[in-house]
Amino acid sequence: MERKSTGQLNQELMQASSLGEYVSENRDAFSEQAVSQLLSELYEKKSISKAALARRAGMSEVYLHQVFSGRRSPSRDRLLCLCLGLEATLEETQELLRQAGFAQLYPRHKRDAVISYGLVHGISLGEINDRLFVENEKTLF
Repeated sequence: MERKSTGQLNQELMQASSLGEYVSENRDAFSEQAVSQLLSELYEKKSISKAALARRAGMSEVYLHQVFSGRRSPSRDRLLCLCLGLEATLEETQELLRQAGFAQLYPRHKRDAVISYGLVHGISLGEINDRLFVENEKTLF
């Protein structure tokens, strides 16, 4: 069966005669991956140890292992820290945020613009936090 685009799903949702019908007909189209699984998939593409990732993401190894095991669910900011630590692309970060149910980075928000710029240009988490502080925005940690 062909994978439906988000646009197709949205159109079907708006035209459905009932929510139950829509859910039943599109059960296979819903994303059911846990954040830990999504992060693991991204981590597997990168060549970094979990100890180094924890350092670069500004978190303890214990917390990191809890996230990867599914015992902890990271906040949006912690997920962004992990993406920065993994040197994820902006596209990978946006996809992870979307799949995890968080708002994607939005360039009209100054804070999100600073973070996006940092992702695109390979700026470290510490430097991004410094810039957020200078811009009077909430830091990532």
